[in-house]
Amino acid sequence: MHSLSYYSLMTLSSHLSFSSLVLTEDPFDWVCDLEDLGFTGWEIVSEGRQTLTEETTARVREVLETTNLELSLHLPFSDLNLASLNVYIWKETLRQQIEYLERAAPFIEVAVVHPGHLSPLSIQMPDLAWKKNLEGLERLCKAAADLGVVICVENMVNMKFIFGRHAGEIAGMIETIDAENLAIAFDIGHANTNGMVDDFLELKDMIRHVHAHDNHGDRDEHLPIGEGTVDWRHVVRELSGFSGRTVLECRSLGDGEKSMACLQRIESGD
Repeated sequence: MHSLSYYSLMTLSSHLSFSSLVLTEDPFDWVCDLEDLGFTGWEIVSEGRQTLTEETTARVREVLETTNLELSLHLPFSDLNLASLNVYIWKETLRQQIEYLERAAPFIEVAVVHPGHLSPLSIQMPDLAWKKNLEGLERLCKAAADLGVVICVENMVNMKFIFGRHAGEIAGMIETIDAENLAIAFDIGHANTNGMVDDFLELKDMIRHVHAHDNHGDRDEHLPIGEGTVDWRHVVRELSGFSGRTVLECRSLGDGEKSMACLQRIESGD
């Protein structure tokens, strides 16, 4: 199932998208500038002012009509939990994620999802929470399969009670569910906070989508590429030929430009 189908004679910057972490700003103020800056895609985070309501979805259609940007979707995560043992929270998590998935399906191929986390209750029963996390991902994959969308589960930052920090956990989710449309969204910055960059690179056959940003290894700083401790030359070398989308997760367009330039310099051998 997880073959080298996402690898060819390409580089990480061949399909470069932008995703702004500033979810309180109107994304339509800057999204039409992306192509002029050299980006070919936009990852919509269905949170804050990027939430896919009927109004914002209509504005997304306008973007598609006036640009050649390729879109991907980051499913909502704030106040939601795929591993919740509270049945109402768990069901609401899936309800929201599937609703936005259905709304975005006409213009995306990939949707990114965060795995679940432990609560004060589930920390006492982590095995049950793990099962709920798997059940939630499986249901999400089934809904996405009917829509022709690939679900990419993202590896997480070094927060103690969240699933998916370690490569073995993410691989376990992929292998246990064994869905044709389930793969990894490899977040390089998150992996760096856990000392797991090399471990995730060993799973590159499962990687369908990449999030790129930098940090100094202890917290999720979302710095421009080259301003932290990630060994980008090593990452670029190991992911040589990756043909999925690389999303720069930045705090501003300026940081996105810096990251793009640094990545391209590395790939050119400078």
